[in-house]
Amino acid sequence: QVQLVESGGGVVQPGGSLRLSCLASGHNFKIYHMAWYRQAPGNQRELVATITPIGMGSRTDYIDSVKGRFTISRDNVENTVAVYLQMNNLQPEDTAVYYCNTDPRPIRLDGNDYWGQGTQVTVSS
Repeated sequence: QVQLVESGGGVVQPGGSLRLSCLASGHNFKIYHMAWYRQAPGNQRELVATITPIGMGSRTDYIDSVKGRFTISRDNVENTVAVYLQMNNLQPEDTAVYYCNTDPRPIRLDGNDYWGQGTQVTVSS
């Protein structure tokens, strides 16, 4: 079945780094644009970074607030797609639960958007 499993979050001080990982399986994610999203308390989920399929050159794009600090990448591992988010110079405003999913819309199962459990990133001194 479809699975999106995010990991790598944690608590870091401002200026610190984290590397998030997502394993996407159970669907042909290799042909999908993939993305990292995040949701801070009281806010709507927002798109953070996107990456095209490897066959399209793995082109990336970012929201302005993370450009130059975050790097998205992807890899194919047998029937699983791995998507990474290297986050450097983290700031308190980056605090959120981070999710990976397809882009521009999340994957749908039985007519509903499917999301993994996400991984919590907390930036605090």
